Amino acid sequence: MKKLFLIIGAPGSGKTTDASMIAENNDDIVHYSTGDMLREEVGSGSELGKEIESYISKGALVPLEIIVNTIVSAINNAPVANVLIDGYPRSTEQMTAFDELVAKEENIELASVIEVRVSEQVARDRILGRRAEAAPGEERSDDSEEVFNDRMKIYTDPLAEIQRFYTDKALLTIINGERTLEEVVAEMERFVKSKI
Repeated sequence: MKKLFLIIGAPGSGKTTDASMIAENNDDIVHYSTGDMLREEVGSGSELGKEIESYISKGALVPLEIIVNTIVSAINNAPVANVLIDGYPRSTEQMTAFDELVAKEENIELASVIEVRVSEQVARDRILGRRAEAAPGEERSDDSEEVFNDRMKIYTDPLAEIQRFYTDKALLTIINGERTLEEVVAEMERFVKSKI
């Protein structure tokens, strides 16, 4: 049985870094970022990758079917029993489709949805600061102010409904992401371990 933890948070909330550090510290936990999974596909130069790139470069959502299939395949192929996935769900459609799919998968249990919460100002400062620190040629194409605003809106628009959905299922846990990286990681790691 795979135990799944979904980690959501605004762009710049630190969710990817938090999850990857927890996976590094624990042999029985693996971490996947939906962004990484999609970027890997883009990097492979496949037709699917080209299709994904056409959405990502605009800051738009990648179609549901592509993401859900990518995620379920990653969970089923995970080398260990505990899986952290960050950056999902990003829309109520993704949430509903994934919920229906996981309900049918006998070997996947959604253990918790963790929201790493930061204010929009903190998110903005971190993302645009990340752009300023990048070496020439290393900037991520999604780190401009305009794209940040689009990504923030994509994140916040469905957020209340996503929070309500998982709260009703008693699956939502909120972690304050505005503390030091060590504090956030320690709290999230304690929580994940309490569930596995």
